[in-house]
Amino acid sequence: MDMSKTILEVNELTTRYITRFGESIYAVDHVSLQVGEGKSLGIAGESGCGKSTLALSLMGYYFAPLHYMSGEIIIDGRNISRMDPDNIRRSILGNEIAYIPQAAMNALNPTLKVINFIEDVIQVHEYATKKEIYERARKLFETLGLPESTLHKYPVELSGGMKQRTVIAISVLLSPKVLIADEPSSALDVTSQKMVIKMFKQLMEYGLIDSLIFITHELPLLYNVTDDIMVMYAGQIVEKGTAQEVVFDSLHPYAKGLMGSIIVPEEGLRDVKLTAIPGVPPNLKNPPSGCRFAERCKYVRPECKVHAVDLREIKGGRTYRCILSEEELREAYKNG
Repeated sequence: MDMSKTILEVNELTTRYITRFGESIYAVDHVSLQVGEGKSLGIAGESGCGKSTLALSLMGYYFAPLHYMSGEIIIDGRNISRMDPDNIRRSILGNEIAYIPQAAMNALNPTLKVINFIEDVIQVHEYATKKEIYERARKLFETLGLPESTLHKYPVELSGGMKQRTVIAISVLLSPKVLIADEPSSALDVTSQKMVIKMFKQLMEYGLIDSLIFITHELPLLYNVTDDIMVMYAGQIVEKGTAQEVVFDSLHPYAKGLMGSIIVPEEGLRDVKLTAIPGVPPNLKNPPSGCRFAERCKYVRPECKVHAVDLREIKGGRTYRCILSEEELREAYKNG
């Protein structure tokens, strides 16, 4: 793989929910990101920060009340931002970009055996005989360590972990360039979580996908899955860096707060005292004019509540959204 090649490029993407009363909810606000070939990006943040809406928006396929407002989504050099929805459904979804939604294990049709469900999925996109489809599915399941017998079972005959792994395998049958997984391990026990995480690593190792976006509210989990991490808050990116940087050396106060509010088994973090982030996220029907985290930030200054805060870039391409310099933040954290 060409690690320098950009597979997914997103420039200033803005999407909103528009209620039946005409109110706008600023769910994804001028988000930009890049994912290279052979690379994985983690997106973290608490519930309601915009993670899942961003995942839906990245596919360029919108259903009311979610609406595209502006920005670009470029997959392998192809801009899908304003592409016709029918064209996206036929040629983009599944082929170029695939999406595993939350509670994906419930996506399997309970009245169909797994192989029959796979036949329906593939035949929507291309012509193939049942024999060809079976052989393709069998080889993929074998590669990913799933027993061939799974193909002949109904969903009710599979455990939660096995259903999730089956859905993941089905999502890459058409070899998408980008796979987006939204909270794929949140409803599983620890053993099943480990197997699912291992499976995502295999997808990358075996070249079954070109790039991965893994979404979760458990920021430390991303350290074991992704190369880079992007932290979202109230529809905006507040920090982005390597997994090592964001997990072990968070800069933005919100990212720092996320790390401090979770029990982490990783060496160097397991002894960190648990803390809580006070307050609640802002109402995105009427977001504040200044920093969206200002009301919850212990390092807030008067000017934080007045002017919008832009992302600032530091050495190595790392970015964070705060008026305080890197040195000022580090000094603040040092002093508590």
